Amino acid sequence: MITVLRVYGAVDRSLEWSIDDFDQVPPADHVPDMAVIEPGRQGRAVRFEAIMCAAGTHSDATFVTLHASRDDFHASIPIETIRDRSLVIYRLEEGPLPESMGGPVRFFIIDPAACRSDVVDECASVKYLDAIEFTRERGLDTRPATDTEHADLHAS
Repeated sequence: MITVLRVYGAVDRSLEWSIDDFDQVPPADHVPDMAVIEPGRQGRAVRFEAIMCAAGTHSDATFVTLHASRDDFHASIPIETIRDRSLVIYRLEEGPLPESMGGPVRFFIIDPAACRSDVVDECASVKYLDAIEFTRERGLDTRPATDTEHADLHAS
């Protein structure tokens, strides 16, 4: 099996998951159709909290850093602002989430504005996610810092 997501840092168990490992998450933690959550969005997902549980995230971990090495893109955000509003999309029909949709794994925050945080924005829904790192302090964050940088990112 090919590893598509690593989970490490302030956890009891570092994980290296293949697409098939996501299917082993208990059904209660699955979202079989993303369109139910956000009309027009496709794919199957697991709840972020299920990944936290599988890894045994330490109680003193306060940040999660989402890594997409393909684009050298990183977003570090407080766990509590997104813990119950986040999903990891990993499948489209019977195959992995295609690259054209940010796959094979994509982090998705449901309504980032509702998080009421200056550090959670739509750029925290990271495409091409390949690692999740739990830390006690803020980690590497390469998201745009200004409105102009943000517009430039989405124009490319």
